[in-house]
Amino acid sequence: MPPSPDLLAALDPEQRQVAEALRGPVRVLAGAGTGKTRAITHRIAHGVAEGLYAPTEVLAVTFTTRAAGEMRGRLRTLGAPGVQARTFHSAALRQLRWFWPTTYGGELPTLTESKLPLLAAAARRLRIQADRTLLRDLASEVEWAKVSNVGPDDYAEVAGARGREIAGHDLETVGRLFGGYEEVKRSQARMDMEDILLLTAGMLAEEERVAAQVRAQYKWFVVDEFQDVSPLQSALLDLWLGGRDELCVVGDPAQTIYSFAGADAAYLRDFPRKFPGATSIELVRNYRSSPEVVQAANAVLAGSDSGAVQLRAQRGPGPAVRFAPAADEVAEATAVAAAIDALTAGGTPAAEVAVLFRINAQSEAFEEALASRGIPYVVRGAARFFERPEVRQAVTLLRGAAHHDPGDADTLVDTVRATLAGMGWGPEAPASRGQTRDRWESLQALVALAEESTGDDLVGFVADLDRRATEQHAPAAGGVTLATLHAAKGLEWDAVFLVGMHDGTMPITHATTTDEIEEERRLLYVGMTRARVHLQVSWAAARTPGGRGNRQPSRFLTDLLPQEARAASARPKSRRAAHCRECGRPLSSAAEKKIGRCSGCPASYDEELFERLRAWRKARADEESVPAFVIFTDATLQLIAEHRPTSPAALLRINGVGPAKLERYAESLLTVVG
Repeated sequence: MPPSPDLLAALDPEQRQVAEALRGPVRVLAGAGTGKTRAITHRIAHGVAEGLYAPTEVLAVTFTTRAAGEMRGRLRTLGAPGVQARTFHSAALRQLRWFWPTTYGGELPTLTESKLPLLAAAARRLRIQADRTLLRDLASEVEWAKVSNVGPDDYAEVAGARGREIAGHDLETVGRLFGGYEEVKRSQARMDMEDILLLTAGMLAEEERVAAQVRAQYKWFVVDEFQDVSPLQSALLDLWLGGRDELCVVGDPAQTIYSFAGADAAYLRDFPRKFPGATSIELVRNYRSSPEVVQAANAVLAGSDSGAVQLRAQRGPGPAVRFAPAADEVAEATAVAAAIDALTAGGTPAAEVAVLFRINAQSEAFEEALASRGIPYVVRGAARFFERPEVRQAVTLLRGAAHHDPGDADTLVDTVRATLAGMGWGPEAPASRGQTRDRWESLQALVALAEESTGDDLVGFVADLDRRATEQHAPAAGGVTLATLHAAKGLEWDAVFLVGMHDGTMPITHATTTDEIEEERRLLYVGMTRARVHLQVSWAAARTPGGRGNRQPSRFLTDLLPQEARAASARPKSRRAAHCRECGRPLSSAAEKKIGRCSGCPASYDEELFERLRAWRKARADEESVPAFVIFTDATLQLIAEHRPTSPAALLRINGVGPAKLERYAESLLTVVG
């Protein structure tokens, strides 16, 4: 075992303070890349070397098996191999398995692998239709409720106060499903992951003999990532302590990005209030990132009340942070792929490059751009775009529709929308987050691809989707990482590209309260601090090529952007009319822009003619055995009734009338108008 002075020699002054603070309570505010794992493992090893800690009496708790394994490995190297380093669930399950048979008799309930079958059974009992997407959202909501110590009877009231929602169901119904789930689970003698913590907490609270044995076993506690502790985990930790204060917690309030799942950074912020006289230490020396990256990350948090430490870079200087506006998402993805190509050609391994985005559906454009250059990549935390269940189902349905009626380029978008509407897609995004929202985003990405398509009928469009899928399924060992910002937490790369960083995505549109928007700010901070050397932040002014370029870079970037990037963002990208022809007010929705007037303004078209046109359309649709919108949409018929074209050339100028439709319908349509 190395002598204690050797342990401390490897630490910086603040890390050494942590290692020497052997008696609790201790709070460590550890900024990104400041060596918190080094500090707390050296603290434990130092306590063991000094003879204060018996290794078997120390319980170090973290949130992932990867982090727990890393901690155990470091402790072995430092001469403290007997220390227990576990996740909350692993530590609790170990105690349950040991004490349950002698305390309650019989076997411990079986741990269920998934909540979905039990939730499906509960839904059937309540005669509620629930597809797999809804079941996944319900599973997440049950998890949130249980870690927040909210039971089925109180769910609706508490969830309403917290702004929770599940698409398509009121909170009372969700509460009944929650209660039904618990009944099904008990009837099958099963438990879920949250029950591991709940049952352990209940056992310790009810059985003093068990609590005394656990407290005799563990006398020294360390909790990593304390900003992510939930109310249930905090309650279990209090039961382990049993009124003692030999506790060291480590966390970063600036990396609180899981509030929606029940994490509560108040436990970290209020630690000195709960434990008066607690030692509080800040780790501020960032060893991961260049000064340029650190300065940008600090600036993002400037003025917020996150309670974050001000990072101080310890590495040598690197390249400036790049801010890269693009005309549209295709151009953005193309530019990012080109930059990655240049980096890898210059010697940066592809595995040391990451492209980080806010939502999974954003990955497709970058998968396509990287594949087109032959750059290998891996998608972390989700399936590749064309391997996602909803995308595979959608492509199958589109292939079937193409076999029935290929249509033409003018009907492509309408046909894709109608086909995906059968899967639950709609023009407006669901208000709630979760699987329902993720599924909609994936389907919306397919709609956007259809809108970008030039000249393809449905057969050509499906062929293009098949091509993309084939190219993007190439082997990707050692490739560029594509991941959401949430999935990137705890990781780092030499080069990071933060993409799609415009208002509406960063912060995300469903972040409406001050707390939700500040969590989005912290999410951007987490993304920036993943970069060691190269950091590029980009956004697209328009979604599709030729679209209206009215997107602005994230409000969190305002004070960071160089003058030229601000000017590029402010420059008008399109001359398309954006004001109502009736009242002159700006138009907000795509539907309003298509017809050129506000939805609330009285129609200036001939309503009698409009009805004749609809009757004509129905007759043609029946004759051709296609849906009516495939002939013309209502919006296009309104424009025809408004402008009353008298020649093929005038008809061609109507939005929604292309050459193919002109050739097919002009003669009979102009007869109706005349």
